[in-house]
Amino acid sequence: MNYLIQADGLTKVYKKRHVIQNISLTIYPGEIIGIIGPNGAGKSTTLDLLLGLRRPDQGTVTYGHPELDRQIGVQLQSTPFFPGYSALENMRLFAAFYGVRLKTDAIMDLLAQCGLEEAARTDAFRLSGGQQKRLAIAMTLVHDPSLVFLDEPTAALDPRARREIRELIALLAESGTSVVFTSHDMEEVYKLATRIVMIDGGILRADGRPEDLLKEYGASGLEELYVQLTEPIRKEDWA
Repeated sequence: MNYLIQADGLTKVYKKRHVIQNISLTIYPGEIIGIIGPNGAGKSTTLDLLLGLRRPDQGTVTYGHPELDRQIGVQLQSTPFFPGYSALENMRLFAAFYGVRLKTDAIMDLLAQCGLEEAARTDAFRLSGGQQKRLAIAMTLVHDPSLVFLDEPTAALDPRARREIRELIALLAESGTSVVFTSHDMEEVYKLATRIVMIDGGILRADGRPEDLLKEYGASGLEELYVQLTEPIRKEDWA
């Protein structure tokens, strides 16, 4: 099967400390990959290396085809909307950053796909938290990406907004867009991810389908698996 991104032996060192060490990971078309692990485990650094935002000290990142870097969408936890601009106008500006000129009808179609058609002409800063998350995801789609990275897309949202974002991620995958997302919500990861990658202490602890990992480690659920595979907090770290 053709891959989108192949990482081999990634290592990154900051101030003589290995933030990540010897991580190998391949992303294939059509996957929904949930990346889990404690804060400070190396998840963000791994994503930065996969996206080419930082260079590894060791290891390689290979894209499946030369134009893939122009076919990746990224949603950060905090998206800098332009003040005083509507959702539609923010979409048009972001499209311009990708060198894409979208007609209003095309932008409205994307907003409708994300459940924001009625909010198209509302100032982005006046949208609810869930609507802003959906707008942030919509803006990652303006250049028709084949791969989308979402950083904790449902963090700090109410239950209804979380459900809307989960449904949107599932729709993206159904349309053929591969999705890589981070989350601390194990129920969410289990429901959404076709594959789970766990990173802790800068090391890849597990990589596989949810049901396969639960069987391999004899865990009754993803939360139990998480506890099994993550490092316990040491007393000297409490202070």
